[in-house]
This record gives sequence, C-alpha cells and structure tokens, in this order.
Amino acid sequence: MNGFILSFRSEFYKSRKTLGFWAAILLPLFICLLLFVGFYVKSEKLTGMPPITLWLQFAGAILGIMGSLLLPMFTIFIAYSVNSIEHKADTWKSLFSLPISRWAVYGAKFSYAVFLIFLTLTLFVLFTIGFGNLLSVVKPDLRFDNYHMEKELGQVYLKLFLSSLGILSIQFLLSLLWADFLKPMGIGFVCTITGVILATKNWEYCYLFPYSHPMVAIATMLHGGDNPAKGIQIDIFTKDVFVSMAIAAVVFILGYFIVLKKSIK
Repeated sequence: MNGFILSFRSEFYKSRKTLGFWAAILLPLFICLLLFVGFYVKSEKLTGMPPITLWLQFAGAILGIMGSLLLPMFTIFIAYSVNSIEHKADTWKSLFSLPISRWAVYGAKFSYAVFLIFLTLTLFVLFTIGFGNLLSVVKPDLRFDNYHMEKELGQVYLKLFLSSLGILSIQFLLSLLWADFLKPMGIGFVCTITGVILATKNWEYCYLFPYSHPMVAIATMLHGGDNPAKGIQIDIFTKDVFVSMAIAAVVFILGYFIVLKKSIK
C-alpha cells in the first residue's frame, strides 16, 4: 500500500506541469465560461423562462459539448499523457527497477488517470452550478437561483465518468505498449468516430462497444418520464455503464499481466 501511495504521489509531481494535468482543470472552466458568456449576451431572449428550463438549457448545452465526442477524445488524451512522461524520458527501466512492486506502479498510474477524469467531470459539475448561479446575480431576470439541480448534475456526471472507464482502460493499455503518439491516438480516434456513428444510428448492440458508451449514457439518462412535476430522475446504472465497468476491470487486469511479463529495455 505504501508503494502505491508513493507511486501515486510521484505521478502527481511528474504531471503537475504537463498539458494533461492543466487540461483536466482548464477544459471545464473554458467550456462553462463560454456558455456563461453566451447566456449573458442572449439573456433578453431567455427572460421569463422557468428556472428548470434555464438550467436544462444551460447544463444541457455544456453536456452536449462534453458528452458526445469531447469526453472520449479527452479520455484518450489523458490515458496517453500519463504514460508519455515515461516514454519521453525513457525511464520505464528505472521505474520498474525501484523497490516497489510493478502492481503498485501500474495501479498508481492507472488510478491517477482515473483521478484526472474524475477531477475534470467534478469541475464540470461545480463550474456549471457556479456559473449558473452567477448568471442569476449579474442578470436577475434569469432566475437560476429559484431552482436547484445539484443532485441531478452530480448523477449525470457520475454516469459519464463510469461510462468513460472502458475507453480509459483500453487507451491506457495501448499508450503503455506504444511510445509514439499516433498509434494509440489514431486507434482511439477511429474507434470514437465508429462509436458515435453506432450510437447515432441506434444500433441495438452499441452498448457493447466502449467508445459508444458516453453517447449511450446520455441517451439512457432520463428515467421516469418527462413530467416536470415529478422532477428530473437520472438512471445511472444502465447496461452500458455495467459493460463499461466490466471492460475496465478486465482490461486493467490484462494490462497488469502484460506489464508483469514485459521486458523493459
């Protein structure tokens, strides 16, 4: 356990000045700020809308940007960035020669990649809530403060997080095996486009393809009808989410055995 903690802390110190780390923070800030400016400029057209409708439009616009194509590509980039540090510095041999088990090193690297995805999606929740309420301050006619959907937003982004784990595990393994940027990113991009097409065409088995999971997660999110009186009900654990978590577990274990037998030259 101590080896895992040391390795995880090492990942943080190595990555804190990299593009991958700062992208995890700045991406949600930029997108939410962009939508904030858009709603501020178009506030006259939105005046008089019920608070729940305002929140659905504001949060839905952010979710529409992040949830379909951007989340899979961002996940692919994060998976590569965590391992690229070792590839660029050629430190795999020295890393695995430390008196720390390969399980601890491998587990810490994967956990750090998971942490960065979780951090990004958590910041999306916080910035969406923050900028939404700020709009009600700078534009009082926009009554964002008259409705609260913190719980629903948390559930939405939790589902997106779980739906991204299958992609992350596959791309993490690919970026571990290949040092160059093009192979894992190219495969990930092609698979993402394929996943978007399958989800868009409503293929009945697209929930089995991990790169479709973010879009499928959004499509299967609402539960309990569309009656506002009943509130917004989010169905988190749909079959696509279970498949994503199962793929993540299987590929993670497979990756460990590959690392265990891999000769680092």
